[in-house]
Amino acid sequence: MSPDVTARFVDRSGARPAELDFWDPIVITKEEIEDQVERLTSTPPPANGRRSLLIAHPQSTEPGLGLAPGIRVSLDVLLPGERTVPYRHNASEVSFCIQGGGTAILNGRRIRFEQYDAIYHPSMATYSHINDTEHLQVRLTYSNAAVLEEMRIHVEEEDPTPEQEEAMAAEPPPDEEAQPNPEGEDVFQLTEEGAWLMSYERLVNPPPVEQRPIHWPWARVRAELDKLAALGPEYRGRRLYLLYNPATGRTNGTTNSFFATITIRPANIIDRPHRHASAAVNYYFAGSGSSVVGGKTYHWKAGDLMLSAPGWMVHHHRSGPEPVYELTVQDQPLHIAMDSLLWQEDLKRPFRLLGSQPGFRTNRAALGRG
Repeated sequence: MSPDVTARFVDRSGARPAELDFWDPIVITKEEIEDQVERLTSTPPPANGRRSLLIAHPQSTEPGLGLAPGIRVSLDVLLPGERTVPYRHNASEVSFCIQGGGTAILNGRRIRFEQYDAIYHPSMATYSHINDTEHLQVRLTYSNAAVLEEMRIHVEEEDPTPEQEEAMAAEPPPDEEAQPNPEGEDVFQLTEEGAWLMSYERLVNPPPVEQRPIHWPWARVRAELDKLAALGPEYRGRRLYLLYNPATGRTNGTTNSFFATITIRPANIIDRPHRHASAAVNYYFAGSGSSVVGGKTYHWKAGDLMLSAPGWMVHHHRSGPEPVYELTVQDQPLHIAMDSLLWQEDLKRPFRLLGSQPGFRTNRAALGRG
C-alpha cells in the first residue's frame, strides 16, 4: 500500500436509519443448470481437472461473487475417469452431489458418495474429487469464500506439498523460553459487572476445536426425514433436519458460517410467512411448488436452485401435489456468532435475537407424532 493513502471521513451526524437494500429472489432452473453442465463437459479438462463455474447473483459484484451476500455456490462436474488436483483454502464448504457419485479424498480420508449425499470440507483440509464411476458426476458446492474475498483474505493453495500439509497438522515446536502462566492469570474477572481480561498468551493460543470432514449419506438421512411426514397440517414448524456438525456448538451449523438442512414438505403444505436476517438458498430435488418472497410469487420444480429468502425479506413456501425434498443453505451460524440473527417466526409477534434471547417453540410435543 502506498504511504500516501489517506483515510476518508464520512459525516453521519444526524443520519436517519437507511432503508435495507434487498437482493432480488432468483430461480436458476434445472434447464439452465443442465445447459451449463453440458458446456462444462464439452471441452478438454483443465490442467487442474476442476470443471467449475460460479452461480452468481446478478446484483453480486467482485470481489466476493455469491448467490447470496454470504453464500457462494459453484457447479462442479467430472466426467468418468477424471479427478481434480488436490486443493485447500481457508474457506469451509459443503459439497452436495446432485447427479452421479464418486470418491472424495479429504486429508487422506476416502469418502464414497452417491446422489444427494452431503460432505463437509473443513477449512484448510486438502481435498480432491474422483469420478470412479461410469456416469457423469455433478455437485453443488456451497462455501463462505465470497465473504473472505470481500475481506481480502481468501487464501488458496493448489496441489500443496506434503511438507506444507505436515506443517499445518504438526504440533508447534516447544519454546524453551515459554513459561506456563499461573492458574487463573490467562483469563480473570476485572469488575463485578462482567468485565474480564485475557492475556496475550491465551489470545494467540485459543483452545482448539477440531474440525473433521463429515459425510451425511442421503439414504440414512431420508430414513429419518420421512418420519416427519407423520406431522399433520396442524404442525407449526418446518419438517427438516440440520446436517449438524457438533464442532460448531451453539451456533447450530454444518460449517461455522452456515447450516445445511434437508426438508420434506408433504403435498399441499403451506408455511406461515416469516423472516430472518440470514439468507437462504434452496435446491429442490423432488416435487414442485411456489414461494411468495417480498410479495411476489416464484414457481419452482425439482432440479431448480433458488435464492429463496434474501436476508430479512418476508417469505413463505407452498408444496405442490407431490412431496418436496430440498436442501437449504443458510448463513445462520455466522449471524449467531455476530449476534445479528433477528428472526420473526410469526409476523403478528415481535422478532427475537436468536442466540442471545430465547427463541421459538413449536407444537410438536402436543401433537404426539413424528
